[in-house]
Amino acid sequence: MSVEKYQTSFIQEQFAVRIGGSDYGKDTNIYKFEKIKRAKAAAKKAHPDMDLIDMGVGEPDEMADAGIVAKLAEEAAKPENRGYADNGIAEFKQAAAQYLKDVFSVEGIDAETEVLHTIGAKPALAMLPTVFVNPGDVVIMTVPGYPIMGTHTKYLGGEVYNVQLTKENDFLPDLDAIPESIATRAKLLYLNYPNNPTGAAATPEFFGKVVAWAKKHQVIVVHDAPYAALTYDGAKPLSFLSVPGAKDVGVELHSLSKSYNMTGWRIGFIAGNPLIVKAFGDVKDNNDSGQFIAIQKAAAYGLAKPQITEAIAAKYSRRHDLLVAVLNEIGFRAEKPKGSFFLYVEAPKGIEGGERFETAEQFSQYLIREKLISTVPWDDAGNFVRFSVTFIAHGETEEKRVINEIKRRLTDVRFEF
Repeated sequence: MSVEKYQTSFIQEQFAVRIGGSDYGKDTNIYKFEKIKRAKAAAKKAHPDMDLIDMGVGEPDEMADAGIVAKLAEEAAKPENRGYADNGIAEFKQAAAQYLKDVFSVEGIDAETEVLHTIGAKPALAMLPTVFVNPGDVVIMTVPGYPIMGTHTKYLGGEVYNVQLTKENDFLPDLDAIPESIATRAKLLYLNYPNNPTGAAATPEFFGKVVAWAKKHQVIVVHDAPYAALTYDGAKPLSFLSVPGAKDVGVELHSLSKSYNMTGWRIGFIAGNPLIVKAFGDVKDNNDSGQFIAIQKAAAYGLAKPQITEAIAAKYSRRHDLLVAVLNEIGFRAEKPKGSFFLYVEAPKGIEGGERFETAEQFSQYLIREKLISTVPWDDAGNFVRFSVTFIAHGETEEKRVINEIKRRLTDVRFEF
């Protein structure tokens, strides 16, 4: 039975204003990812004999390490692990603190008071505004970016101030350009490095500036770090918490989704300032009953083996090299990122003697429709498309075949930049 039938009932009048109120469900706008989904379906229908190359998916293409899977099976069979986990087990917290020390050289994290497990990073980002935001408070977000914390800020009656990430500033936010009137009202500053979608990496110097800015304006820093261990070409994984003073002003979120191929497992952690972690734990305790203990134990097993992530990073690094070389040969200005599995490149303005692209979305739709190559467009701060090197390919030979197929499909047109 259709949704439309119920839009005239009393239920339609009861929706909260934050999700649209009485107009909920009546919005006819088609959002970016729905447009991509529809375009992919149409392209596959129009070209049934041609494989769609999906470079837009932001999740790993492989299973979790066999040892982690085996550990889950072992722990899931134990009756003592069957119950509520609440705010987590000590074994996982200790593993997380040790992981920060071993991989990121973060010293002095107290596993008991400065770490809590999360059911992935996304719920943590959704809950943190509840800890701090009152109506009228400001949260500073970066665009393009992951909007979850901003969405929940608005749900609570807060305001979101967006800072653009531009190529000219190495896709780092210009903190000095934030108006004093915003800085004095802000409660939270959200950062994400290595960054989605730009692939940009932060530096210790930048994080040091963030700490000084946060102390000056009394703003709490939330660093979302799901890609922090996926770095390339000798770049050392960098944690915000490794910078002097960071724990005085904020927390960092880690996730095993990307770095351990564990997206569906929903496990991560928050670490940093003990008062923030404590308050987050109180809010979390009123939102969930904790992740399955067997998953926490399997995750602890994985955190103790960072070489798993190093092998995953090596694969993504190899794929980035292949993709960057081909795109540059075609005429793009692609630069290998220092981290993440995303490659962020400026969209062309059009095709010589043919179609024009006023936005990155128009170019992305063209790629799907005409070339069966799916990317994600971003038009928040310039016109860019995001390629993901998590495309399906088993082994190096298959990776090269996919990249060569991209080259073959794109070399019959000449793009204008």
